[in-house]
Amino acid sequence: MPFPALPRGFYAVSALALAIGSLAAPAQAETLNIGVIGELASFDTSQVSGGTWESDILMDVFEGLVKQSADGEVLPGMATRWEVSDDGRTYTFHLRDNAKWSDGEPVTAEDFVFGWQHLLAPKNASKYAYMLYPIANAEAINTGKQPAESLGAKSLDDGKTLEVTLNQATPYFLQLLTHYTAYPVPKHLVDKYGRDWVKMDHIATNGAFHPVQWVSQSRISVEKSSTYYAADEVALDGVNYYTTEDRNAGISRFRAGELDVLREYPSSRYQWLKENLPKATHMGPYLGNYYYVFNMRDGRPTADPKVREALNLAIRREVLAKQIMAGTFLPAFAFVPPGVSHYQHQPVPFKEMSIDERMAKAKALLEEAGYGPDHPLTLRLRYNTSDEHKKIAIAVAAMWKPLGVDVQMQQAEATVHYQSIAQGDFDVARAAWVADYNDAENFLTLLHTGVGNNYGAYSNPTYDKLMDQAAQTLDLDARETLLEKAEQTAMDDNAVAPLLFYVTRNLVNPELQGWQDNAMDNHPSRWVSFKD
Repeated sequence: MPFPALPRGFYAVSALALAIGSLAAPAQAETLNIGVIGELASFDTSQVSGGTWESDILMDVFEGLVKQSADGEVLPGMATRWEVSDDGRTYTFHLRDNAKWSDGEPVTAEDFVFGWQHLLAPKNASKYAYMLYPIANAEAINTGKQPAESLGAKSLDDGKTLEVTLNQATPYFLQLLTHYTAYPVPKHLVDKYGRDWVKMDHIATNGAFHPVQWVSQSRISVEKSSTYYAADEVALDGVNYYTTEDRNAGISRFRAGELDVLREYPSSRYQWLKENLPKATHMGPYLGNYYYVFNMRDGRPTADPKVREALNLAIRREVLAKQIMAGTFLPAFAFVPPGVSHYQHQPVPFKEMSIDERMAKAKALLEEAGYGPDHPLTLRLRYNTSDEHKKIAIAVAAMWKPLGVDVQMQQAEATVHYQSIAQGDFDVARAAWVADYNDAENFLTLLHTGVGNNYGAYSNPTYDKLMDQAAQTLDLDARETLLEKAEQTAMDDNAVAPLLFYVTRNLVNPELQGWQDNAMDNHPSRWVSFKD
């Protein structure tokens, strides 16, 4: 997810001084206060911008056919069990009898079929629609070539069974179903209220919590849902998600007890936090990349491959990771991060060149592209509001300055930033992606022609063909080879400028239990409680 990539309810005092009973039957429930890094775009998953902060909220209020455990493993969710056909193309999910929306209505297989059709509807222009493309006819529906009813998903047995047919066997399909694109939508509310079903006085959700208040650019609050099938196992009474784009202010709020969790503390504060709040300071491996997008639309200077290569050559990743970010990132010379299952990432071709060699080649390429003292290259560099994004942008601009590049910086809050770059309003833009599931395809799909999160509009028929072949290849080794060739093609094209690989960075109240660091950095509040 980008970022990416996101406010409600009641204010609550810090839970540090409060006590609860056992997880199975809490005697006194608690409220969890989380500082998230941006504003949720919508509770309608077809309108979500893709930020990790959005996932923080949505995974608490919705639940798919499967869900994630505290450590990231796949568990039964709305479905208690499922069967897979011998060819791996047909999944049959059996929904639990007590699956309900927060208004008491039953969650049915039709809610899943309807929700997926809603996400794929061309009029909704969901950037994440491609996540459902493994399902038969999903892509054709999303591109307007087939009616919604042709989707390979059927409600059977009066809505108690969901049959899903895939285009081909998809090894990561169950993991994909944990993502919010695969959540159900309450058809009975959409039929009654249309797009207004997401308003606070109408909305119903099927997760462990349901929304009760949204104060724009301030907070979202949720309460435990009494209709959730495992409500007696949910220790928390509610959760407040505070929009906290100023991460340093977030640290102050955490220290004051106003926040129990701060997502993504600034890298510049890591050493201080480690020394002063050692039990609260978490950092660990993470499947996420941080990169700059080059706009390849007609008329943009970065549409010229020589310009892209020159800019890529001049970036000093080790300086960004070790000096600018104080060792809280890893330098990235590839698009796919290390640690992805059954995959070896493919680096940029200049990785082994010295910086002097790279700068000499970069200057020559810009001259060949027609830029020089009499015709300087001017670029608009966009990034979303954050001290560390600003520091990285300033550092990269300084690295480009010896090439005679004039960088004009533009910043905006996360939602506006991603909307702007999705519309192509930039030359170079900051972007990032955190894995929705542990597979290289989840990263590489971002560079496929026509994908909503392909912000730079990169398009290479060879790349697309390799990705399409990989999607139809059942042999894991052969599939890996195709995906690796695709990444190398993109790196040779300088499709993007990979900068850094993420690590998880969270401040967590030591009084919390059930919070487990994991490579996906997903932490459903359903598992969290306060110590006695």
